[in-house]
Amino acid sequence: MPVSPFDYQPATRIISGTDSLEKVGALARDLGAHRVLLVTDRGIASAGHPSRAVASLEAAGIQVRVFEGVRENPTTADVDCCVEAARALDADFLVGLGGGSSMDTAKGANFLLTNGGRIHDYWGVGKATKPMLPLIAIPTTAGTGSECQSFALISDADTHQKMACGDPKAAARVAILDPLLTLSQPLRVTACTGVDALAHALETAVTKKRTVLSAMFSREAFRLCMQGLEQVLDQPEDLTARAAMQIGAAFAGTAIENSMLGAAHSAANPLTAHLGMVHGHAVGIMLPAVIRFNAADPRVRAMYMEHAAAAGIRSIEELVERVEEVLDAAGMRVERRKYTLEPSLVPVLAEEAARQWTATFNPRPVGPADFAAFYQEVFA
Repeated sequence: MPVSPFDYQPATRIISGTDSLEKVGALARDLGAHRVLLVTDRGIASAGHPSRAVASLEAAGIQVRVFEGVRENPTTADVDCCVEAARALDADFLVGLGGGSSMDTAKGANFLLTNGGRIHDYWGVGKATKPMLPLIAIPTTAGTGSECQSFALISDADTHQKMACGDPKAAARVAILDPLLTLSQPLRVTACTGVDALAHALETAVTKKRTVLSAMFSREAFRLCMQGLEQVLDQPEDLTARAAMQIGAAFAGTAIENSMLGAAHSAANPLTAHLGMVHGHAVGIMLPAVIRFNAADPRVRAMYMEHAAAAGIRSIEELVERVEEVLDAAGMRVERRKYTLEPSLVPVLAEEAARQWTATFNPRPVGPADFAAFYQEVFA
């Protein structure tokens, strides 16, 4: 297989370990922080995690304000509220604590605080012209991998169009992976975020932008996520498995940064928009159909198998079966039956899926007819 060119410049230091959250104050101080806006949501706040971070930051002599206004699938309005809170503090540093929504909101606000304008101006890649505030990302889930990405995924509050705004300057300076933080998640959140991470590992493995480097991260991410997620779903208190999942999700996020995603994510976004299906659930149920479609190309099949072998899987059929077993352990295929997909909606979803940016990176060309077939297979 030819070796694709790449330019790898890691921007994010990764710190993993139990109680590593306690290091946030010293890390922020060493990066020059004086006034920190800690970006999180009310659920995370009620779990007590922000208070631990605040104590660490204040012990380091740093002024802190907590913004708890993050919502799932953040919009331009959410980002604007975060910007107001940061300006009221005159923040010179950001900490994103929570799931992908918290980290995306912090990144989105960072664009506007430092470069002005509105978030739509940064839709795409590399559109920030000025330096951005330092950011520490602290995931409380093992899913999005946003802590290791330079992208913020923000929806237009009026049109609901999802905008991927990416710039190397937006990447976190430090990602803190503390598995203790994931214990407070409901099992449903653990399942959805974990399946999302597993999908990231498999999609990044085969995209058109795949490189030797990204393949290394996606392969190890798949091994960690496949083994860790099954264990976490069976024994939610297993910190070793949760740590493996966090690391796997971060590695998958690093792979995304270097190789992007594919058709399963393209198919998932319209399901979230039209049916209200949680992102991880939507990606998960679409993944087996996309794997089978892509694996019809012998070259892509070989890429899948290179990664599957790392987890002891010997065929594409076994790979799909193992993914479906994880979906069943998470209750996703049973829960899918709660959603009704009217035949008249299929072409609408298919057209929207085909227009998703991630569809352009799928290893096989994929159009509306293909997406329609995916939806019909999954919702049969």
